[in-house]
Amino acid sequence: MPSYEYKAVDKTGRPARGGLEAVNEVDLELRLRRMGLDLITYKQVERQGSTFGRGGKITRQDLINFCFDMEQMYRSGIPIIDGLRDLRDSSDNPRFRDVLTVMTEDMEGGRVLSQCAAAHPEVFDNVFVSLLRAGEQSGRLTEVFENLAASLRWQDELVSQTKRLLIYPSLVLVVVTAVVMFLLVYLVPQVTSLLRTMGIELPMQTKALIYTSNFVIAYWPFVFGAPIVLAAVLVVVIRRSPKAAYLWDYAKLNLPVTGQILQKIILARFANFFALMYQSGITVLDALKTSEDIVDNRVIADGLMRAGQQINAGESLTETFQNLGMFPPLVIRMLRVGEATGAIDVALRNVNYFYTRDVREAVDKALKLLEPSLTLGLGAVLAFIMWSVLSPVYDILGKMRF
Repeated sequence: MPSYEYKAVDKTGRPARGGLEAVNEVDLELRLRRMGLDLITYKQVERQGSTFGRGGKITRQDLINFCFDMEQMYRSGIPIIDGLRDLRDSSDNPRFRDVLTVMTEDMEGGRVLSQCAAAHPEVFDNVFVSLLRAGEQSGRLTEVFENLAASLRWQDELVSQTKRLLIYPSLVLVVVTAVVMFLLVYLVPQVTSLLRTMGIELPMQTKALIYTSNFVIAYWPFVFGAPIVLAAVLVVVIRRSPKAAYLWDYAKLNLPVTGQILQKIILARFANFFALMYQSGITVLDALKTSEDIVDNRVIADGLMRAGQQINAGESLTETFQNLGMFPPLVIRMLRVGEATGAIDVALRNVNYFYTRDVREAVDKALKLLEPSLTLGLGAVLAFIMWSVLSPVYDILGKMRF
């Protein structure tokens, strides 16, 4: 945020000078006016060591605090524009403070909150803006903010669960790779030179280990560079080819262990946001259209697009979801009851709870299975290397006569 030196006068006409940080000249004048000063002249200055104006990342926690604070202030009867001013002045994130300042200025210019948020798509996504718009139209902004805060907290829980699932295998994989590379590059060549001096016939597993060691030593740039190049090529192809991106999303959903967990996470996110949008007054077709961007998976997004077409053709929501083949019978029964009673949002929240519980149990189960599986895998690799190295030595010792 830029820094300004200003000259101003107070209500009695006495001059005042000082420095202040503001987004622009309009924000500077507004801040001085709240201090009881009228701006006369100003100039922008560079302030060394300032943490403002350096950008920064707006985290999910910032949005959670924003939704919680706005919900509390709106529930207390505080006007939205006053709430934005208070949040702007109390925010610890310089980047978010800049966004709130611009939103405040837009509201002072006559825009509503959803229009102000829509001007910052990098912070407020389509779902956030759509829910705000629906809350403004239905007069239920308090519930919208409350539901958004709960939803963002739930997303944080999902992210933490996913990290729990991935961190341990990644660390074990790094350790296993480092140990195997050390044995192939350092230990195996020394043992090989010793065995060759003895002039004995080597077993097949030892020959295979020696061949692997020689290959790694001779072609180490290829061994270490090929996975990086392949990953980079895969990323480029996925970004540029819609068909490749679709196949990649399909492959992720069909992985042996993580595929089902990922599908449950996506469907839980869909059910949660769909319930929020439906409860806020957004139509089913519009909610499905918005959900295509929420799921972040082209296979499921394609299924939701077909669902919208079927509903537009006259089919019920339950029949449409049943035809997709992505939801188990229990979820279909929940939706059927919700559609019959007119409480689809309640049914979808039950679906969200159903999948969230399954995701939590699946992550815990996967972690319990991964730990012994990875330990056994590491033990098997090390056992093969040691067997290949020591078996010729044992053969020599067995042939020696004392």
